[in-house]
Amino acid sequence: MDIVIAGAGPAGLTLAIDLARRGVGVRIVDKATEFFRGSRGDGLQPRTLEVFDDLGVIGAVLTAGREMPAFRVHLDGEYVMERRMGERREPTPDVPYPNGWVLGQSQTEGILRDRLAEFGVRVELGAELTGFTQDGAGVTAELSTGETVRADYLVGADGGRSFVRKALGIEFEGVTDESVKMLLGDVEADLDPEFGYWFARAADPGSGVMMSPLPGIGLFQFGAPLGEADAEPTAETLQSILDGLNAGVRLGELAWSTVWRPNVRLAKRFREGRVFLIGDAAHVHPPTGGQGLNTGVQDAFNLGWKLADGSPELLDSYETERRAVAERVLGVSSELLRRHLEGDERAHERGAETQQLDISYRVTDEPGLAVGDRAPDAPVLDAGGAEVRLFDLFRGPHATRLIFDADAPEEPHTYAVLRPGVKAAGRYVVDAEGFAFSAYDAKEVVVRPDGYVGALTR
Repeated sequence: MDIVIAGAGPAGLTLAIDLARRGVGVRIVDKATEFFRGSRGDGLQPRTLEVFDDLGVIGAVLTAGREMPAFRVHLDGEYVMERRMGERREPTPDVPYPNGWVLGQSQTEGILRDRLAEFGVRVELGAELTGFTQDGAGVTAELSTGETVRADYLVGADGGRSFVRKALGIEFEGVTDESVKMLLGDVEADLDPEFGYWFARAADPGSGVMMSPLPGIGLFQFGAPLGEADAEPTAETLQSILDGLNAGVRLGELAWSTVWRPNVRLAKRFREGRVFLIGDAAHVHPPTGGQGLNTGVQDAFNLGWKLADGSPELLDSYETERRAVAERVLGVSSELLRRHLEGDERAHERGAETQQLDISYRVTDEPGLAVGDRAPDAPVLDAGGAEVRLFDLFRGPHATRLIFDADAPEEPHTYAVLRPGVKAAGRYVVDAEGFAFSAYDAKEVVVRPDGYVGALTR
């Protein structure tokens, strides 16, 4: 099997890694001639960290990034308080990464590219997708290099202005609000990088400039309201805005900037035959809540194992599962944007609804764990008595079968989960503290390759 991915952002890279580790032939092309250097999506949600754990990059991501800092609020140039976007949570047996993580998008992409290279696949820059046709056996793609590529499937991960989506004629339903503009980017600033900052007027504390430190690169990501007279996305424009707030901040080099307008859109379909859409090609979000990059990564992780399997039922389930999630997440982002634009004092708050741990594909309202829910983690002991986690058993391009309180058959990735002191034949782990039994409350569970419950017997 061969798959072409158009677009080498986080979603495209995640999909490429997942396919490559399954032995699927993959090419990932991008029209850019150099890699993106800005921070853009710098917030990684807990569920995305779990995906990165499975893909084998969590160590690099945690080393390069940091937890969300406390923000120091300054009104009319005076420090007034310290606030956090959310309460810091301690890891629990079922959630090993309970807090969001800050890492600039270009750094995240670099880590993902390095991981992809370990499978012998590299991003092909300057290779724009210029056309494609499909038939019952595959897709023929044309590149700006003059090459014609034949593949089993094509995936559009090519952003909000997706060529793939437009070529398919798929509506991008939603709105773009031209009346609101923000200046976003990365800049040097004479501020303590241990903290984030909010600069505003006392008369209007909900409208101001955000400065958030970017770990490892000595820059701050900023977001500032942009009036009609402030048309140019330059350091001088940002400096003028800060001076107007009596922030007392001096800026240095501007590394990246853009003018952003509220853009909330959802593709009417995520698939047309052998062509699929993921990430911003399928849905675009306001930056509020840090959902866009994370939702794209989840799209890719949902689609990868289904493409590798190739069964019609699984391929059909991609749009069914992910479009509903994207629609819900767009609602979360839009509500946070509304609060921000209205100056709501709760606009900075980020709760469980942004962490994506509660995303589910379940089709029942019954209480307890159900098919389609995220499979919880739990600490267990392996046959040698060493401490491991259920996520260690799940990690990799395979489904995992757990059998509670009974022998496990000699099948790949199948484990008996036993209570202390119980003996069993075959492969097993011991639930020494009872967390696995409590979280699953089942006789048998099959965990899908993307970490969701695929089957459950009570």
